[in-house]
Amino acid sequence: MKSYKITELKSFMSKLLGSSTFDGFLLAEASISTYNTFVIDGHINKEFFTGDINDEGILPSYEFSMWQDMRSICFDLIKGKRTPVGFKLVLHLKPELADTLLKKGNAAVSLSDLKAFVLNIKYDGSELNCITATAYHTFVLDKTPDQIWDEYLVRFFNENSISFEAG
Repeated sequence: MKSYKITELKSFMSKLLGSSTFDGFLLAEASISTYNTFVIDGHINKEFFTGDINDEGILPSYEFSMWQDMRSICFDLIKGKRTPVGFKLVLHLKPELADTLLKKGNAAVSLSDLKAFVLNIKYDGSELNCITATAYHTFVLDKTPDQIWDEYLVRFFNENSISFEAG
């Protein structure tokens, strides 16, 4: 687990909320504090997609909502003349991307052992930090996935011109 302080907040927020830069992620949860505190549980309610007369039998592919589908909702809650009091987003890298990272990194851990590569984005009203985490279904001794995830995120930030300081 590593922490990265974002040094160009406006540029980061533009990439997060106004572009497809983070569309490789799923939204697990969000808490946004402006004039109210809004909490979003990113879990997909599969019941919403079944049992309707117009049901096409198509269920969402993931356990959580895709960031690209939630981005505009979060943007609408954050935008305005006033800076938010704070927010926290918990993003998970899409499973197929996580699997690719594990394979490229020659990790002894498989996708069936890994619950998610997690990116916590926290803004406290003055600074924004991104914190990595690796969630597993079971205890594993191999910490290679943690290293793979941290290295990937640094590459991701550099490739997308996201300025940061390692914490």
